[in-house]
Amino acid sequence: MTTVLLQIKNLVKHYPSVKAVNGIDITLNTGICFGLLGPNGAGKTTTVEILEGINQATSGVVLYKGKALDDQFRKEAGIMFQSTALQDYITVRETLQMFADFYPRQANLEKLIKRCNLTQYLDQDNRQLSGGQRQRLLLAIALVNDPDIIFLDEPTTGLDPQARQNFWDLINDIKADGKTIVLTTHYMDEAYTLCDEIAIMDHGKIIAQGAPKALLEAHFNNVVLRLPETEISNLAALPFTTNKRKGHIEITTCDVNKVVSTLIKNNISLAQLQIRTRTLDDLFLELTGKELRA
Repeated sequence: MTTVLLQIKNLVKHYPSVKAVNGIDITLNTGICFGLLGPNGAGKTTTVEILEGINQATSGVVLYKGKALDDQFRKEAGIMFQSTALQDYITVRETLQMFADFYPRQANLEKLIKRCNLTQYLDQDNRQLSGGQRQRLLLAIALVNDPDIIFLDEPTTGLDPQARQNFWDLINDIKADGKTIVLTTHYMDEAYTLCDEIAIMDHGKIIAQGAPKALLEAHFNNVVLRLPETEISNLAALPFTTNKRKGHIEITTCDVNKVVSTLIKNNISLAQLQIRTRTLDDLFLELTGKELRA
């Protein structure tokens, strides 16, 4: 049975010079991975900090299991911050035990160590961990109290593709246990792969929310054709709207057959033609714009 775990009603956070969060509503059901996306300065970090209980809202309501955030929430929440300082000169084993001792409810450390693939690093000093090993340790720390809700703030930033994929597998494994996950990320493929629902924020408001696939279907009914720029000698002769991107020409269309026919008539080789469906990157840029954010 689906139950509401976390509910946000008309959440507002104003600073003297900026409205960081400007009236948002979110309802999170148990057992889902919810992604909060947005460009720099959109308000997502402030929102998550309020949900984690480490920042105070100007107004609005945050309810956990129907009650205001309280000691129960702090005992049942796990947080993996974007940047965390680990104690030097102690081992992975000692670190996990130290954090476990902070909570009345603890996960089975043996199972947690195995899940996060930390067995062979237990006697290693925290300073000697690689980026991927460190992230897995930070995830284990977030899970050490067997939390019902887990906040992951850009957990795969800086990881190589293999480490990212391994981390995704871990998150899916955790979700399969019925845990609720709140994820912030700048990787749209990560959000699409992991999240049951996403919300895109900009200028303190939620501008789109729903399942990733459903959002794409609601906003796009076209595809993108991609060709190397070197294959097209006379771009002006093509009766399409085109974009140049990293040495390629992209054509957005609802009629692939028509575009392909026109390309052939203009003696353009299709040997390196690529056709892709629209992605969350496309949706993100369409909704938030392409200007650089500080």
